[in-house]
Amino acid sequence: MDRPFIEFMQVQRLPWTGEAALGPGVRDGARIRLLSVDPSDGGCSLMIQYPPGWRRDRSEVLTADEEFFVVSGTLTIGDQVYGRYGYGHLPAGHHRHGMSSSEGAVVLTFFSAHPESREASSHAAGWQEERLVAHVDALAGEWGGNFHPQFPPGAGRKWLRRDPVTGDDTWILGTMPIRSGRRAEKHPVVEEMYLLSGELHGHLGVMRPGAYFWRPPEEWHGPFGSLTGNVLLFRTVGGPLTTEYREEETEFSWFPPDRPILPPELDSLPQWSGCSCTAY
Repeated sequence: MDRPFIEFMQVQRLPWTGEAALGPGVRDGARIRLLSVDPSDGGCSLMIQYPPGWRRDRSEVLTADEEFFVVSGTLTIGDQVYGRYGYGHLPAGHHRHGMSSSEGAVVLTFFSAHPESREASSHAAGWQEERLVAHVDALAGEWGGNFHPQFPPGAGRKWLRRDPVTGDDTWILGTMPIRSGRRAEKHPVVEEMYLLSGELHGHLGVMRPGAYFWRPPEEWHGPFGSLTGNVLLFRTVGGPLTTEYREEETEFSWFPPDRPILPPELDSLPQWSGCSCTAY
């Protein structure tokens, strides 16, 4: 995994581009914001904006896993409708029978490698059915805990995926207002995050809706807090989430200076100073 360290980027700084960012035949007619990409295999994280009336009738499979989370609007794949905060994980080789978006949608999408589309009828059978997550409605169901004993109280979690083969995790985290921690932490796996609502105050600045990071393994970070409370989408790459905390406490600042870690091509983009309540 050779992606650059990004912590953090407000995605509103990124331009919307055409579907060519994914290559022909994958999401023709949609617009793309590329959040991060692995130059070694083409794995990528992106936002896809489907216009109202978008439709793709082809019965196909993709050569990469596709994981997605609907930020707004609705997306239909086969007979399954994904509304706001609808989630799915479709392993490589999974047959899909058409896609559409009647009202339009903005969808966080994660491909495990560069995706290529194949006609379902010409693709060899066989895919990892045990890794399929057909649909989860993150607006339904109960919040749970099951956090590390040193994790600051005042948060809940909803699991979206716990991959039985790779061990990768995806979940929604929600926190209370005026909550903060006092210890830095690190993980042995990649941690990726997208801020859906609220604000997150940390050691590199204040993240607002639309904030994104891709953090490599073993990077110390935090502590974090929130004046507003927040809802965040997290995922790991390389295995399940485990956490090591520093023994010593760190003084927490509610108003840290912004000093994000960005590759040069992102650091040179125009600054964003728009509404802090929209996550895209």
